[in-house]
Amino acid sequence: MKSVLQDLNFSQIEELVLEYGEKKYRTQQIYLGLMQGKKISELPVSSVLRERLLERYEDEPVRILKTFTAADGTKKFLFALADGNIVEGVLMRYKYGNTQCVSTQVGCRMGCKFCASTLNGLVRNLTAGEIAGQILAVNRAEGGTLKTRAVTNVVLMGSGEPFDNYENVVKFLKNITAEGGLNISARNISLSTCGLVPEMKRFAEEGISLNMTVSLHASTDEERRRTMPIARRYAIKEILEACNSYFRKTGRRYIFEYSLIAGENADEAHALSLAELLKGKPCHVNLIRLNEVEERHLKTVSEKDAYRFLGVLEKNGISATLRRSMGNDIGGACGQLRASYMKEGNADG
Repeated sequence: MKSVLQDLNFSQIEELVLEYGEKKYRTQQIYLGLMQGKKISELPVSSVLRERLLERYEDEPVRILKTFTAADGTKKFLFALADGNIVEGVLMRYKYGNTQCVSTQVGCRMGCKFCASTLNGLVRNLTAGEIAGQILAVNRAEGGTLKTRAVTNVVLMGSGEPFDNYENVVKFLKNITAEGGLNISARNISLSTCGLVPEMKRFAEEGISLNMTVSLHASTDEERRRTMPIARRYAIKEILEACNSYFRKTGRRYIFEYSLIAGENADEAHALSLAELLKGKPCHVNLIRLNEVEERHLKTVSEKDAYRFLGVLEKNGISATLRRSMGNDIGGACGQLRASYMKEGNADG
């Protein structure tokens, strides 16, 4: 597999251009072309330069393999990578703009019991350019430009644990927020982690003030260990300390994701326990009715029970919302679409 040109920032592309003995203005042509989602073979440069780039770099490191559209307008994408691996993403339409959920790894090794991404473990990390390539491909496919983007918000909540691919994810974030390119504000980006405490603390020092989201799904360590293997390594107390560290550094409140699982964590007693745990903290709780995964045998709660749980949190002073379910009819949860695609014998893309 060749390298990924989209891994490079503007300065690095400039170094490459000068290394090839080209004029500096070629940097802008290449960079803007890539940011518009173009293949190397489509860049507005000389055929000689294109050929030299193609010797070293993938022409199209990420391409849209299939698109599925839900009744509510949500779009799910299967992306083919240059080595034949498959990842997926979702484009969700809201009144305030379009949010794209991107993957950071092929598969995942965290083993959370409610997630389809972990079913076959981790295959490999994505490079910074492959993560960005998902956004570039969708922005182009949806008719977006650099001035009027079709993708206005980004969430790193697809396949993979972002902090298990720390270096590439941080590089991606710096590239995607850079002026002159897609220039997506960090405030419009959310990163979801299952709670890798050392990386959370390290990230607080990066100076990237995005929305830090932690998959909590329980209010005690004992219960959390039943569905999240990572809970055997890091206690909830340690996660809260890391969250507070991030708040002190950035001034950004943190968000907890809490999937409501029938018979597991979704009754009034659990709501009261969660409220007690988070009382007085600068946080928000994002409740999610579990997106059921066939292989996991966990069941979601009714909408009525979900709102009852929400009411208990609000009554006890906790900022919370119930996330609107989107794309259920097209396998909306992380990893579901890729898993079904692979199961059908399409492993080679």
